[in-house]
Amino acid sequence: MNSPLQIALIGAGVMGRQHFQRLSKLPDARLCAVADPSPQAAAFAAGCGVPYFDNHRRMLGQVSPQAVIVANPNNLHVSTALDCIAAGVPVLMEKPVGVHLDEVRELVAASAGYGVPVLVGHHRRHNPLIASAHELLASGVLGQLTSVTGMWQLQKPDSYFDVLWRREPGAGMLLTNLIHDLDLLRHLCGEVAQVQAITRNRVRGFANEDSTAVLLEFENGALGSLTGSDAVAAPWSWELTSGENPVYPRQPDQPCYLLAGTRGALSIPQLKHWRYAEAVAGWHQPLISEQLAYVPAEALDRQLEHFIRIARGEARPLVDAADAGRTLALVEAIRQAAETGRACTPETL
Repeated sequence: MNSPLQIALIGAGVMGRQHFQRLSKLPDARLCAVADPSPQAAAFAAGCGVPYFDNHRRMLGQVSPQAVIVANPNNLHVSTALDCIAAGVPVLMEKPVGVHLDEVRELVAASAGYGVPVLVGHHRRHNPLIASAHELLASGVLGQLTSVTGMWQLQKPDSYFDVLWRREPGAGMLLTNLIHDLDLLRHLCGEVAQVQAITRNRVRGFANEDSTAVLLEFENGALGSLTGSDAVAAPWSWELTSGENPVYPRQPDQPCYLLAGTRGALSIPQLKHWRYAEAVAGWHQPLISEQLAYVPAEALDRQLEHFIRIARGEARPLVDAADAGRTLALVEAIRQAAETGRACTPETL
């Protein structure tokens, strides 16, 4: 039996502490160090009973962890991961993979050049609910995928914006929230060929968007829309419908994604599969629905278990840096489309 994998945590904020809570429950991994320049991190490390460092490079040299979780600010993700890769340490990095595509290209090249894996924390892909939906779509039972509808509509409380950076460019819905939905739509429906978009900040007037409408043309020919607002009293979002995080009051009967093909349709997260009851199809014929089965499990737990297998050389990343980079490229194309009023194609890595 393997001894527990020694994992260091770089970034002891909200997400870093969530990772620690899950790590502390696993018998085959153990926290070995915390690196974070904030004063509160020293007390956190002491409470965890592990060494504290205010500099992750010093930690890498003195502790020599077998794996690292990177959960520091977005603009430090790539530079931190590059240091870990150079030290030969596998990385689980919180999303987004980076803030600019050029730095993501550098990360992809370094991961390949050193042979050190990077798993990016688009954790929703690890949810068994999504795995079941992906399997159904891959089976072709929906026929030719034609119409894709995504919704992310809820209301963030005013107190959320008491933190100054959340009012600034780059901290709006696209990079903070809709990046998750765009990643899932890519995962389920395929790559996006081009986008058109409109963003507005009319409700709050901050420097970032509070409402977004995106048109998506997928490479397989399907057409889609993704509408988002963090300023509305509405239940249509992954947070409120999936039950993935108990801090959000669940709306189990409401969908956030509707996928329709020539032979059937699927609502998510309900996992209801719709099709015609008879071989003859058409709007005069009755539709029937069936509930797909899956075994619920915590996506973040499954992601961490997957990362442990990656670090031991037993698995390849479900979402590597190049894959996550394509989601970031899609976000960038949406920003460009909103700024120019033209259809835009996501850059290739």
